[in-house]
Amino acid sequence: MLELKTRKTQKSIEPQTGLSILDHALKEDLDWGFSCARGSCARCRCYVASGREFLSMPSDEEENRLEPEELEQGYRLACQCMIKQVGDISVIHKPYF
Repeated sequence: MLELKTRKTQKSIEPQTGLSILDHALKEDLDWGFSCARGSCARCRCYVASGREFLSMPSDEEENRLEPEELEQGYRLACQCMIKQVGDISVIHKPYF
């Protein structure tokens, strides 16, 4: 199960491999801020509370945009963070602003 949380909404859905967290949020019509979908604006920044092992490794874009400490703590860019395996995943939208 994939649990997506924003400031106003929480939704649990079945994750699909090969899709990003942002893809899932947009498919569910969640208010998940983003501007570029390329990993440069960081408006889609999120915190992966659980299920990190089911996600792709951080992309070059994430490593260039996020601080190493953020990545270690579980922050990712939803546009770059891909579901690689189905499992229980919980993600919270945590933009900088």
